[in-house]
Amino acid sequence: MLKYQQIANEIEQYINEQNLKQGDKLPVLEQMMNQYAVSKSTITKALELLERKGVIFQLRGSGIFVRRHNRPGYMSLFSTQGFKSNLGDRVLTSDVIDVSVVKPDTTVAENLGIDVSDDVYRVERVRYVDGEVLCHEESYYVKAIVPYLNREIVADSIFDYVQNALGVTIGFSDMYLQVGRLTESEAEHLGLHADDPTLRIETIFHLTNGKPFDYSRITYHYAHSQFVIQANGPYM
Repeated sequence: MLKYQQIANEIEQYINEQNLKQGDKLPVLEQMMNQYAVSKSTITKALELLERKGVIFQLRGSGIFVRRHNRPGYMSLFSTQGFKSNLGDRVLTSDVIDVSVVKPDTTVAENLGIDVSDDVYRVERVRYVDGEVLCHEESYYVKAIVPYLNREIVADSIFDYVQNALGVTIGFSDMYLQVGRLTESEAEHLGLHADDPTLRIETIFHLTNGKPFDYSRITYHYAHSQFVIQANGPYM
């Protein structure tokens, strides 16, 4: 990972951990240069990256400010930091259904860029926000990269564990969205009825070197799922 990318990640993590709000001011450029002991060009690149991601905005002569949605109940759809990092004061809990080491099927192996003979951790859980069902999640983690998971880890934040305990740095993700209707099995997990509407999202999370390590399939409860997408500039 390049230095400016590392600093951008640290600034974003700070914003999330401190639960900073829309319009909160960040330290000025010179302070950041001293704090991270890097050149002006490195900090500038880090801030430009965060600006493109919709994390901050800059006003010439005024400073650097946090850019976060402030409509209650809405989550950032295109976050690579996991649910927990963008829920604010809302309480996220999980009902862990399965944590096991398995061999991937062809679809999982292709999405993770591995062989069907390789080991992966399969994680299945239902996630709740403030006690309401949010989604059903089925995820696969490359065991060579994430060598250990258990129910205690999975019940909390896997991304926190992967980044802080294992030192794995998440680079980017590819997301595939599809609106459809629930199967009987999906409906049972979400407390809904078969054929009720749903949003399904398949996501492949990559390391900074581009290697996939997590393939997830999430099915959302239509009544409890609200998202925000932050963009820069007008849509064309």
